[in-house]
Amino acid sequence: MKGAMAALQLCLCILAVKVAFGKVCTSEQFTKTGECCSMCAAGTGLAKSCGQEDTKCQPCQDGVSFSDSENLSACRPCTRCPTGIPELARCTPTQDTHCDCGEHFFLLRDDNGTSGLCAFCSLCGDGSGVVRACGPLGNTVCERCKPGTYSKERSDRKPCVPCSSCSDDEVEIRPCQPDFDTVCMVKDLNILFRPTGSEYPRWPTLNEETENRSSPAPGSESPRLTPQDQGANNNNILVYVSVLAAVVLGLLLYVAYKCWKSCQQKQALVKARVGELNNAGEGEKLHSDSGVFLDSHCLQESQPSKGSKRDSKQDTRLFVNLPPHRKDEVEGLLTEGDNRSWRQLAAALGYEEDRVDVFGRGQDPIHTLLTDWAQQEGSTLGLLCSALARIERPDIISALTASSQGVSVV
Repeated sequence: MKGAMAALQLCLCILAVKVAFGKVCTSEQFTKTGECCSMCAAGTGLAKSCGQEDTKCQPCQDGVSFSDSENLSACRPCTRCPTGIPELARCTPTQDTHCDCGEHFFLLRDDNGTSGLCAFCSLCGDGSGVVRACGPLGNTVCERCKPGTYSKERSDRKPCVPCSSCSDDEVEIRPCQPDFDTVCMVKDLNILFRPTGSEYPRWPTLNEETENRSSPAPGSESPRLTPQDQGANNNNILVYVSVLAAVVLGLLLYVAYKCWKSCQQKQALVKARVGELNNAGEGEKLHSDSGVFLDSHCLQESQPSKGSKRDSKQDTRLFVNLPPHRKDEVEGLLTEGDNRSWRQLAAALGYEEDRVDVFGRGQDPIHTLLTDWAQQEGSTLGLLCSALARIERPDIISALTASSQGVSVV
């Protein structure tokens, strides 16, 4: 018992002497004789643990195992990069395989250390800075910011930065903390702002603001236009206004022309309608495509012509006095031809194209044409035959000059 106590006291004395002289046992393990167990250097691994004798180490095999730090552990097996991930550096006795997982990713090794996968890097929180950046060596290593430094953002790259200091004309209202910078205030204006060199914007003092207002920055003055430039601008404006006025005037003229044409056509339809109603005893009113009512071909032609200076019933030369069945025969012959026959006849009788188009909108344009022409003064059979001769319709002329009617066409 006394021997054991003596041995323990000896060990404590040796340890106290080493501590006093600055020699601390880093392995924190001792042999039975009180000696500090040695650590295996990088590139070597534990072969036999410390006990009766000191630690026994052995070299790691190149490309098979590694040890990247001084410790009391055996060599670790080399890691294989995941499929599709390129290898940056091969495994050596002092370092593991480096895989290119890309920015903000690192190789997360499995428990057995032989394989791994690319994982997202950890971020250091507010008040902590990066000690070792995330990359081929492993995940991000963070530490709490020490006094005089701070970090206010989450990052896997940025370390803690030094705190700012207030200037002579400023007073510190909040000291620097690990998660925010120093806050200062100008003594004379009591305006809160960040100190010079801080990443926060600084409020200008009253003197600085007055100077900025009185002296504009170089290049900030508005350019002055010369008289030539102003004249060119005025000319451009006049050109634009002239073009716009011409376009508006053209549109107005086009609208006026269309309105005038529409009025002309309506007046022609009304005139034809009035003429037919004045000559019709009874008639069946039919609705045309244009919305104007025109009489059918069953209208009677026995009424006298307006403006005649003699009794039209006694003048057999007028078309209006032609027997109804003969008029129907003429209309039938014109109908047997193509649609151009009655239009050619209208042109030969002196009708304008617009007026002919008005007749064409009715259901019986031939009857409307002959009825309207019969109302005109001098509408004799001779004039009608002359027009029929010009359009080469001798068949209709023969029907008009039939001897059985006893009608003179002179």
